[in-house]
Amino acid sequence: MSKRNTQAAKTAARERLREERERQAKRDKVKRQAIVGLSVVAVLAAAGGIGYAVVQNNKPSGWEAAKKAPLVKPAHTTGKDGTTVVIGKATAKKTLKVYEDPRCPICAQFEQTVGPTMKKDIDDGKFKVQYIGGTFIDGDSDDKGTIQIGSRGEGSKSAMSAMGAALNVSPEAFLEYKTALYSAKFHPEETSDKFKDDDYLIKVADSVPALKGNAKFQDAVRKGTYDAWALAMSETFNTNKDDVNGTPSFVMDGKKLTVNSQGNPPMTVADFNKAVDAALKG
Repeated sequence: MSKRNTQAAKTAARERLREERERQAKRDKVKRQAIVGLSVVAVLAAAGGIGYAVVQNNKPSGWEAAKKAPLVKPAHTTGKDGTTVVIGKATAKKTLKVYEDPRCPICAQFEQTVGPTMKKDIDDGKFKVQYIGGTFIDGDSDDKGTIQIGSRGEGSKSAMSAMGAALNVSPEAFLEYKTALYSAKFHPEETSDKFKDDDYLIKVADSVPALKGNAKFQDAVRKGTYDAWALAMSETFNTNKDDVNGTPSFVMDGKKLTVNSQGNPPMTVADFNKAVDAALKG
């Protein structure tokens, strides 16, 4: 091989090495830019995540927000804030006020035992019923829905809101849904907050023909359409003028229906009929 050829080969080798270095330098530059870009994205994402978390933590809870939300009154209501709920025949001369809390176990006991009798009385026009719902059992609960000391859940409010959605369908749907909520099949222990779950409230509603698969009712439950109304109804209970501070309680013509000197409500069909008949004559 001549010196000329040897020199040409060396020159070509150096050129290939230079080109390879340039290509490697470009690859390194692109890699560095990618790393910087990803770092910036990560920082922005972290900042955004922190900002989102701060915003979420500072947002009011569903029920805190409901206090400031516009009040939507269900159909078939009257009075201030739509909290007067009277069901029965217009020809019935007297009205029985029924004070209940959706999560109240004694209310469930009454409804399971005496509820059918009261429903027949309403249908027969013996009296009308005015429903006043309280939510005093409520508070906060843990993630499992178990009531903790000093914090007691939100199921009464959620059930009350769902009852508003049922009332918006019809008074009959309201009564049937109330009966289902208090039934042995669906009513939870007082220490369980199952009524806070929209899916559970809808499951109960599926046992009521007028509410089964009712998209409008289900949408109202999931959106909390009647949350503000539930709070207004609870306030009506809290400020009642009948001196009621427990559930269930029954009032006719301003007088409580009781069965003894302790002021206990009638919890059997016989006691209920006796108390109601006496009130109707009074």
